[in-house]
Amino acid sequence: MISDAQTAETQPWLNAKPSDPVRSLRVLVTGYRSHPHVGGQGVYIRELTRGLRDLGHEVSVASGPPYPELDEGIELIKLPALDLFTHDNALMALRPHHLRSWADMSEYLSHNSGAFGELYAFSRRLERFLTKNPDRFDVIHDNQTLASPFLRIQKRLPVIATLHHPIAIDREYALQADTKWWKRALTRRWYRFVDMQARTARKMPRLFAVSQAAVDSHAEHYAIDAGRVRVSFNGIDHALFHPDANSEREPGLIVTTASADAPIKGLDVLIAALAKVSAARPNARLHIIGTLRDGPAKRTLERLGLSSRVTTSANLTRDAIADLYRRANIVACPARFEGFGFPAAEAMACGAAVVASDGGALPEVIGDAGLISPVGDADAMATNLAHLLDRPEEVTRLGASASKRALAQFNWSSHALAATRLYAEALAATGADTGVEA
Repeated sequence: MISDAQTAETQPWLNAKPSDPVRSLRVLVTGYRSHPHVGGQGVYIRELTRGLRDLGHEVSVASGPPYPELDEGIELIKLPALDLFTHDNALMALRPHHLRSWADMSEYLSHNSGAFGELYAFSRRLERFLTKNPDRFDVIHDNQTLASPFLRIQKRLPVIATLHHPIAIDREYALQADTKWWKRALTRRWYRFVDMQARTARKMPRLFAVSQAAVDSHAEHYAIDAGRVRVSFNGIDHALFHPDANSEREPGLIVTTASADAPIKGLDVLIAALAKVSAARPNARLHIIGTLRDGPAKRTLERLGLSSRVTTSANLTRDAIADLYRRANIVACPARFEGFGFPAAEAMACGAAVVASDGGALPEVIGDAGLISPVGDADAMATNLAHLLDRPEEVTRLGASASKRALAQFNWSSHALAATRLYAEALAATGADTGVEA
């Protein structure tokens, strides 16, 4: 782990102040899909573009569907995809005009042969758009598409890519969960894009990461040069996620976020930990932000007799999520890996006591403002849950520390300024005058 002093010495751009002079740049932020409410892709693009705009940049976003929700004054450039996941029968989605587009054909053929081809297809569409609109932008900031066409695009203008976490980790956990050879073969086919991302990341001269864990994991799985990566924590929306003296903690209420019942999310570990603490604590219960579909987690709950202790909610507004964090006795983050961990950071900002695994960036994000247990260790997580369920004064103390840490560490203005420093470095390499020191 890099200390604050080492970070300040080796990455001085992180000490830049929002008041530092920055010449307005024409920044194109790109994302192959940017759902505004599911996952972190749309959130990241919305908040990054807001921060860049507030620094005085002229910001546009090019995205495939689902499209992001953007602030006024930020242009949305829609690059329509086939969006085959929305079709009842994707084989029947092909139309004659698709035959004239290799992007469309590659997406169609990939999807219907069991591969995920949206990243490559989006990048082809982006490349075509930039060919038709030369000299319109100064720099591109991509949200971890890392598709091979970006290597051609960066010959025209600088490309910066944000690294969250390497999807190679998801592939590893998925393969471990597959017990039959044919399922493993299908999984490998689906994740073929991972090797493309690794090749692309290795060849990009400058990368931007949201945590040191994101850097280290990409160096391990994609063999990137860690020295070419700049680090800046994500920010969060402090106008929305903040303590509220009018909200009362509900004894026994444990809240977690689970966008999918996948091994990497660690929901199985949290359920096992709940089983260990619930017998002696009748009010201990779990609320899952997400949908608990038929799968391993639901079957485990039924087998352990815990179904009555678990509730779920899907499609919550961000205000409703913040309210849950303020009412929670504990917010649990059991993931086996997080490149950053928005739920942990947002819960901390709401003054929640957080119990988490040491997966990826979670220890970086939480610091000493929460309790950490080893990845996959249900006994250790149960010990931490029990400790806080039985000690309301400790919940209060950790919550106060968490909100202070979140306010100090997770700011989009700082993230946008760190990105701007990287743009300046990239443009300076081309001989351009950016008006800001790299």
